[in-house]
Amino acid sequence: MTPEPQAAPTVFDDLDHYVAMPRLGGLALSPDGSRLVTTVTTINRAGTGYATALWGLDPTGERAAYRITRSAKGEAGAAFSSTGALFFTSARPNPDSDDETPRAALWEIPAEGGEARVVHSRPGGVSQVLCARDADVTAVVASVLPGATDETSHAAIHKARKDADVHAILHDGYPVRFWDADLGPSAPQLFVAEPDADNTPKRPTTTDHVPPLKLRLVTEGVGAAMRDGDPTLSPDGTFALVSLSVPEARGSQRSQLVRIDLATGERTVLLDEPGHEFYAPLISPDNSRAVVIVDTQSTPEQAPHPVLNLLDLATGERSPLAAEWDRWARPAAWLPDGRSLLVIADEDGRAPIFSIDVTTGEVSRVTSDDSAYSEVVVSPDGSSAYAVRSSYLFPAEVVALDLASGAVTELPGPVERPHIPGRLEEVETTTADGVRVRGWLALPEGDGGADGHPLLLWIHGGPLGSWNAWTWRWNPWLMVTQGYAVLLPDPALSTGYGQEFIQRGWGAWGQAPFEDLMAVTDAVVARDDIDESRTAAMGGSFGGYMANWVAGHTDRFKAIVTHASLWALDQFGPTTDAAFYWQREMTPEMGEANSPHRFVDQIVTPVLVIHGDKDYRVPIGEGLRLWYELLSASGLPADDEGRTPHRFLYFPNENHWILSPQHAKVWYQVVSGFLAEHVLGQAAPELPVELGRSAPSEKQLKKAAAAKEEADGDGDVEAEVASRE
Repeated sequence: MTPEPQAAPTVFDDLDHYVAMPRLGGLALSPDGSRLVTTVTTINRAGTGYATALWGLDPTGERAAYRITRSAKGEAGAAFSSTGALFFTSARPNPDSDDETPRAALWEIPAEGGEARVVHSRPGGVSQVLCARDADVTAVVASVLPGATDETSHAAIHKARKDADVHAILHDGYPVRFWDADLGPSAPQLFVAEPDADNTPKRPTTTDHVPPLKLRLVTEGVGAAMRDGDPTLSPDGTFALVSLSVPEARGSQRSQLVRIDLATGERTVLLDEPGHEFYAPLISPDNSRAVVIVDTQSTPEQAPHPVLNLLDLATGERSPLAAEWDRWARPAAWLPDGRSLLVIADEDGRAPIFSIDVTTGEVSRVTSDDSAYSEVVVSPDGSSAYAVRSSYLFPAEVVALDLASGAVTELPGPVERPHIPGRLEEVETTTADGVRVRGWLALPEGDGGADGHPLLLWIHGGPLGSWNAWTWRWNPWLMVTQGYAVLLPDPALSTGYGQEFIQRGWGAWGQAPFEDLMAVTDAVVARDDIDESRTAAMGGSFGGYMANWVAGHTDRFKAIVTHASLWALDQFGPTTDAAFYWQREMTPEMGEANSPHRFVDQIVTPVLVIHGDKDYRVPIGEGLRLWYELLSASGLPADDEGRTPHRFLYFPNENHWILSPQHAKVWYQVVSGFLAEHVLGQAAPELPVELGRSAPSEKQLKKAAAAKEEADGDGDVEAEVASRE
């Protein structure tokens, strides 16, 4: 017999290769439409972090992509000025300064090309660059310390804190944390960057000398209200729109939409209604209107319902735009004639681009493929657009869109598509109450043999989201290479299926979402190529909550993996970084009814708990309490030494996401080993040597000894290996 040919190894067969894969994101278009700039993230030499670089792409698709910047610190936030200059931020050393203090400075590459130069550097750095489309106006977002009246006093306070090594923060408001960042004492403010005419060189300069920029504050007195805002500049550079937070009683807040005059700093409140949020403004090409998302604040009975509104900037009148369209749309770009607007909305497991006629509200779909789109920019003549897209078959790439035909063309980019080691299918079922539930199923090649493929149920976070775009952190193909089929369903609360589908699970996470997950799992395990006896459930954040709920309500799975998960809702609510939002979703009674911790004694499935200590969205207390209660109260009895099959993978320096490459490797190694033991019935594999749980290999010893030899000139590789043997 001729043996079946073995599939060629892919990047997903080697975690070192996988975490080192370049990753693309972001997009900026020059005002004349001749240049596109994106960012590419690559792993550093030590393998312990990532850095980004700017790359240029040809909008016509004729030339290959080319690298624009190169530094160990990386560059980000590319933005073109109306004159064609390219701005970005970077903490790389300033070649014109002896100050080597790392800070994110503002850099510029002139329109005519040449070397990048620092145009402004300040303590605390610069976080965002904004450029007007039709005027030579550049603004930046940068943090200011309390008590500072200008950039000089800000620098003095910054130096005093640094010299005294003080990190304490005195708060007088809420929130105090956000995802993985401690808020304060500084707060983001909006500045206009202008030529510093007073900065006269003391020494002779070359003919290309251009004075640096100085920053003029235009949000004086705003304080911390702009922390959640995302400023937008008008095309003519005369004003900005920004969402500012408004404190409310009992630690709550809402947002208002404010207009800021960039010449005077005068602020005008355009939209402010209790019970509503206003965000994501996008100003029309003629500066007269803006499209904005208006969202009603949720209650325990009613889910959020964001709706596009058209705002007249002269009168302040607003009206719903495409109000009958049952999707949550995000403004992407105006067309130059101001008659149409491009938006992105989740739709049936995709995230297409749609066009809305702002006069009639008519919605038409522009893209027809199975991708998720982002970062849309429009050509000056409005005939084409450019965007970043991805799907479960390929990571982010830049494409050109013909807006008349909808044709999509991949542009020559800096990152090649990896070979996918399997196939992707769409699956769906109908629940007992007659609701359609769908998802993606990633499968290995072949039929799985006589028994079929083992199945991993992956539950997405959010919960207001969808499995519709490539993910580096929960990538199904890493598990497909190990023989698993991976089910990625969108249960109740998922976006892209209408408001009623979201409402089905609102305030009742343990009901419709759980029932939908079980229904679609039933449909998939009924296939001949799936082995129902070898299954596991996994999820992170809300997906981790659902994994915990599943563990306490069924024993159908062989293993549960729960990452950054909610466990005791009465504890989670007051300790998460945005407790006011949580209070709007569930009453104490609803929280009690839907809390997984109440069912710990029903858990008879081995559980792998994963949590990062710097997680502020789902604080570490959730993971710690879950771990202790699994050991002390779950339905799996301990052995004579008090041990159970449960495990806890703890990351002291990671947050809600495991971001560093070396820890991402450990994450997948531990998860794979846990599943192999409990789902595949294999012997527990050796854990990574970095965890201190197994002996280093000969290759690792040689590498370590070689590094020692390079450091002190006295290494003996062979002797070290021999001593270990």
